[in-house]
Amino acid sequence: MKGDSLRLRLTRGEVQQLAQTGRVEERVHFGAHGALIYRLQRAPAAAAIGATFADGVIEIQVPDATAREWCDSELVTLDAVQREAAVDLRIIVEKDFACLAPRTDEDESDNFRHPNDRSQKA
Repeated sequence: MKGDSLRLRLTRGEVQQLAQTGRVEERVHFGAHGALIYRLQRAPAAAAIGATFADGVIEIQVPDATAREWCDSELVTLDAVQREAAVDLRIIVEKDFACLAPRTDEDESDNFRHPNDRSQKA
């Protein structure tokens, strides 16, 4: 956690979904209190990467061409700063790499291969 920042890490399947449908969304359920929804969306009308928060939904919009290039390339990170009411909100969207040290409590089968992983061929 870092104040005034949003960071999304996407698996291979999520990057593919963004490329194909233009949207990836997840929910954090809080029982009877509702859910926090966070969404990444390709936005043809957007001039820059930006974020909004309303009605329990955090939405990050990425210009369509930028999102498509990121999905179809080796580029790992999209990074932007949004100035909002004298606050700089840092927005980071990354491809999620598998950890170098195995984690038994986490399924990383859909993560991107870590560039420093020498145990497998590319």
